[in-house]
Amino acid sequence: AAALRDSSASALVKNLLVVLVWLVISGINGSLVATFFRHQELYEDPRYILFIHMVVNDAVQLSTTTALFVLSYTLYRIQVSVCCVFILLAVFTTRNTPLNLAAMALECYVAVCRPLRHAQICTARRTLLLIALIWLLCVTPDVTDLFFTLATEPLSFFHQSVFCLRSNIFKGPVLARKRTAFDVLYFCCVFLTLLFTYLKVLFAARALSTQRTSAQKARKTILLHGAQLFMCLLSYVSPSAEVLLQLIFPGQILEIRFANFLIVYVLPRCLSPIIYGFRDRKFRKHLKMSLQLLRCRVQGPKEAP
Repeated sequence: AAALRDSSASALVKNLLVVLVWLVISGINGSLVATFFRHQELYEDPRYILFIHMVVNDAVQLSTTTALFVLSYTLYRIQVSVCCVFILLAVFTTRNTPLNLAAMALECYVAVCRPLRHAQICTARRTLLLIALIWLLCVTPDVTDLFFTLATEPLSFFHQSVFCLRSNIFKGPVLARKRTAFDVLYFCCVFLTLLFTYLKVLFAARALSTQRTSAQKARKTILLHGAQLFMCLLSYVSPSAEVLLQLIFPGQILEIRFANFLIVYVLPRCLSPIIYGFRDRKFRKHLKMSLQLLRCRVQGPKEAP
């Protein structure tokens, strides 16, 4: 199946589309990151620290998967050691997203249900420590895959050239079962966290009339986090769905894989800017200011006598 190749025209169109989408999303993410670091009000707020962490994480994930997509057409096979770097980076950032969603949902819960203690509980320092913990939880399970492969494969294996897939690098049923167990554990924990925070915020909206508006906004945010979690889940069920679709449409394997790449790996990366970058009033205000400042800098030399 991995030997199937697109025609030159089809490969060119697909790669141009993927790179164009990457450029657009990267431009949006870059403007969000620049806005964040320009305003002290944002980079000292735990909510926006978690948000910008997700934006950077998604940018790295999208850049890695896009690079792998293009390399699969240009080089087709790459050295195992190089493939390991790409695969681990993609896996770390993919696993990072649901845990970051859980942290953001907990921050919403504290802001609505514990407003008087929010400033004490949610500090910038604690948020950075939480991000470090998230990365530790993301990295640990998959680093063991690398150690297992180093221990069981000869050194010559890492100098071979392969089609860069996770299953071609970290082989063995034991590793597959371990990955599945960790994926199920992480997603169950995140789902229960989102459900808990949503219900708590829902009850708070009914009980506290003064907090009703902020609680309703927090509920909508948590629901959007739930939508993001569902889209993250697609990356784990997509291999089975891909096999099923190939049975239904046996002549469209390459198109199915391309659609799967766009829906599972590209589309979810568009949600983070929408949830906070454009939907959040405070961030939107600072983003408009940054864009206006940039426009003035660009137009300034043209208007000068």
